[in-house]
Amino acid sequence: MTVQLATTLRNNMLNQYESTIGTTPKLILRSGSPPVDCATADSGTFLGIITLPSDWMAAASGGSIAKSGTWTGTASASGTVGYYRLKDSTATSTDDTGTTYEQGSCGIGTGDLQLDNTSVTSGQNVTITTWSRTQGGA
Repeated sequence: MTVQLATTLRNNMLNQYESTIGTTPKLILRSGSPPVDCATADSGTFLGIITLPSDWMAAASGGSIAKSGTWTGTASASGTVGYYRLKDSTATSTDDTGTTYEQGSCGIGTGDLQLDNTSVTSGQNVTITTWSRTQGGA
């Protein structure tokens, strides 16, 4: 039998994202492939940092959660965005600052996080169009 979780539990698990990571996390955009895990040092070229809004996640519903507000920032360098790292508020543009809580692939219409353009130029605005999670156990 497959383990099933009540929707309330699934929602509560997802709502822990914002309470664990904090109300002003940083989204770091980098080139290349993500490191093997969140504990491994940043890799690739740093392309930009986005400070997420203070209420950056909608409330979980039906075992799913999505971004809230506008997630936008300015590219700091030119290159192709390959992955992102979601870090706490202490992250800066300096490599390996802050605690990494999540990392994943980026794309346009695909990926763990979707943005308006993966080919960025220094000074260009970058907008995250889609970020959502669904808790397993349905």
